[in-house]
Amino acid sequence: MEKQKIVIVGGVAGGATAAARLRRLNENSYIVLLERGEHISFANCGLPYYIGGSIEKREKLLVQTVEGMSRRFRLDIRNLSEVLSIDRVAKTIRIRDLRTGKEYEEVYDVLLLSPGAKPFLPPIKGIAEAKNLFSLRNIPDTDKLKAYVEDFGPKSAVIIGGGFIGLEMTENLHDLGITVRLIEVSEQVMEALDFEMAAILQDHLRKKGVELFLKNGLERIEAEGQKVVLQNGEELYTDMIIMAAGVQPESKLAVEAGLELGNRKSIRVNEYLQTSDPFIYAVGDAIEVKDYISGQNCFVPLAWPANRQGRIVADTISGKPTAYKGTLGTAIAKVFDLTAATTGNNEKVLRRQGVAYEVAHIHPNSHAGYYPGAAPLALKLIFSPEDGKILGAQAVGARGADKRIDVLATAIKGDLTIYDLPELELAYAPPFSSAKDPVNMLGYVAQNMQDGSLETFQWYEVEKLQESGAFILDVRENKEWEAGHIEGAVHFPLDELRDRLQEFPTSETIYLYCHAGLRGYLATRILQENGFTVKNLDGGNKTYQVAVTEQSLLKNVVPMAF
Repeated sequence: MEKQKIVIVGGVAGGATAAARLRRLNENSYIVLLERGEHISFANCGLPYYIGGSIEKREKLLVQTVEGMSRRFRLDIRNLSEVLSIDRVAKTIRIRDLRTGKEYEEVYDVLLLSPGAKPFLPPIKGIAEAKNLFSLRNIPDTDKLKAYVEDFGPKSAVIIGGGFIGLEMTENLHDLGITVRLIEVSEQVMEALDFEMAAILQDHLRKKGVELFLKNGLERIEAEGQKVVLQNGEELYTDMIIMAAGVQPESKLAVEAGLELGNRKSIRVNEYLQTSDPFIYAVGDAIEVKDYISGQNCFVPLAWPANRQGRIVADTISGKPTAYKGTLGTAIAKVFDLTAATTGNNEKVLRRQGVAYEVAHIHPNSHAGYYPGAAPLALKLIFSPEDGKILGAQAVGARGADKRIDVLATAIKGDLTIYDLPELELAYAPPFSSAKDPVNMLGYVAQNMQDGSLETFQWYEVEKLQESGAFILDVRENKEWEAGHIEGAVHFPLDELRDRLQEFPTSETIYLYCHAGLRGYLATRILQENGFTVKNLDGGNKTYQVAVTEQSLLKNVVPMAF
């Protein structure tokens, strides 16, 4: 690689990774790293846990210091340096030294933009006047928030937004003894999940004492942040407000330089992360990416893509062209005692895109049930009915969600289908899994659906079936039935089915269910083998009840009959 001057705007995941990789590939190029903040590389995903006390020492958040990284990689690192503009014709940038206020120009051969994303602040009346409102993006934000908590000892907090930051801050403030109310404009938290999977989290949050205000956004802020007014008119008094309503790309430099923009004003790049200017590249949370599943353009601000992009753009700049193949969107969050993880597309995305799909839910234990500590795990697989291609997966549970989503994300990247999942030979011992791992089980269920031995219906179809007078059959045991069942259902325990076949309708479909789906499948096979048309409730009563209970809180209806 010829000697050239490479200027990088922004550190943290994308920029700092690119700088280190560039130096490893070429000892001769002159590399400048400019960072507006004081810290060039910090663990931004760890910020909520430092505020909550799980991470005790602030210095643990600092991945690299200016001095350490400059010395090790022979970089010209200038922190507290804000890039004001780009002159694409002259190939220069204008910089302001935030220590002195002095402005100067720097020439470049190649420019890499890694400005990241900033918290979205909705145009709400009263935000500017609020003295107790915080967002969380960097170390200074963290210092202000932590100092406020320690100095003023707030008793209550309102969090705006139920995404990753909102949920993580909910847990960490709650752990400090602060009463938390969570406001979310959509009907669920964690939009990457589908409704019935998010419902598990919402039930858990309420049990922990968190008050949820769903489908109810922020209208205005009053009394310098002491009072929050919601869209439905409710008024909440609070000691502090956390704004976690999502992020938007920091694309101001790109906009003013006339670079082509994409989704949500993100910076548009090609597969080599090159912008519409061949001498300017961009990575990280500020860029538009391709959805790995659909190939459509999207905006997905996550840590793994930023790190990956930082590495491969350095390869391309160094003469080893390497394409970024798209973002799968694999993500995970800790929500009190539960873990929620997802990969690929969810149902909402696929419906919006008009893609045909099938869904399978299962509720296995995280490991062998006879070994202590096994915990229920909700797993969801979304796949193509045409060829069994895996389109997405979701997991929620106290243990094992991370392992299963990582396996399924790897399966997607390896072009495996539902037919390959039963073939995966995964590590088994009673403390860790079952002889048939939950991922294997997902494959078996999906295959049964594909070969016609199992037809299913979904939790959200039950209401219309009830209205139409469909024959709904509960095959659980007597005690389960008495504890609560789907309204309008009839009860025939699984072990009695063969003796009562004459009591079933022969001219209509039987819609049956059990607790989690397995006994429903057994009942399905018995009835199908005896000539009946049968559909089994996917995920069983367990998926249905948690979803409709949450739905009822939005609609004020009672789903369960006693």
